[in-house]
Amino acid sequence: MKIVIAPDKYKGSLTGFEFCSAVEEGLRHVFQEAEIVLMPLADGGDGTIDVVKHYIQGEKITITVNDPLFRPISASYLYAPESHIAYIEMAEASGLKLLEDADRNCMNTTTFGTGELIADALERGAKEVILGIGGSATNDGGMGMANALGYKFKADFSIDLEPIGSNLDKVKSIDTTNVHPALADAKFKIACDVSNKFYGKNGAAKIYAAQKGASEEEIEILDKGLKSFATVISETYNIKVQKIEGSGAAGGIGGGAVVFLRGELTSGIELVKGLAQFDEAISDADWIITGEGQLDEQTLSGKTINGVVTSAKKKNVPVAALCGSVSISIDQQDKFGLTYVNSIVRGVSTLPEAMVSSFENLKNASYNFARLLK
Repeated sequence: MKIVIAPDKYKGSLTGFEFCSAVEEGLRHVFQEAEIVLMPLADGGDGTIDVVKHYIQGEKITITVNDPLFRPISASYLYAPESHIAYIEMAEASGLKLLEDADRNCMNTTTFGTGELIADALERGAKEVILGIGGSATNDGGMGMANALGYKFKADFSIDLEPIGSNLDKVKSIDTTNVHPALADAKFKIACDVSNKFYGKNGAAKIYAAQKGASEEEIEILDKGLKSFATVISETYNIKVQKIEGSGAAGGIGGGAVVFLRGELTSGIELVKGLAQFDEAISDADWIITGEGQLDEQTLSGKTINGVVTSAKKKNVPVAALCGSVSISIDQQDKFGLTYVNSIVRGVSTLPEAMVSSFENLKNASYNFARLLK
């Protein structure tokens, strides 16, 4: 028997690696001779960098870059010299987590530091860059990132603009004279799991700017700025950024990455599965065991378990989900394509108690699942 263990994390409780260890331990009580393949996954959120490191065998590179307010900070990314692949999480340089509440205002923040991480990776020889764009503190349409890579954004009279959200509507032209030469030969994949447009009622500013510190008045300014910026992009590159699904992700860096990096937007879980060669690994599996902290309707769209089930259906492999809590109906489970679903919680307990007991509870649930199979 071959069983593939392919979970996301239990947020705040177990990493994907710890999940794999607990499940393997439970299974081994019943199937001592089974082939058990450990494949922790992630969808581009917190913890993805550790999962990616596992598959690309990358080294962590730490350099000094600009944070969202142009202050020097240390930020890290992964680089695998043999495969020339870099994995960069923009939140490391341009994330909301880097700012105190009082400093959060995406009128003034920039993705410049993210561009500095990309530039460093290119200078080390990266030929493929995977960019995770969750958790941003910005709404600059990717202008800061592009500026760090040599693009210059000009106002009237050819004045160079500071690459921040409040200057989007001042951009009249884009100067590409000094763009980083290595951009031409590098391939960019952007982990993007939202479908927001660049501007408008479902755009970057109107959906996300409030949580990044913008007032209602500033949200309108930023939205108009993104619309104006899109017009300049269209005139310069003949790219209708508003028509790109996901262009409004992370304050518009989704669209900016397509334009300035010639990047491809794709789901985070699909990127990680590709790095893991997941579809190949499950081709002769008898079961896949997956899981995450909470299985609910949100899981049905863009999350790790959804990615696992999508691959499993193609290979006709049944999937079992062992989760911290479960709140889907029988009909939703059948529609989703999960053969077996179980909450690992044992007895009556508070959430903190359940989280502390996750490893033992998961091991026990895995043992009982194995007994059922046998």
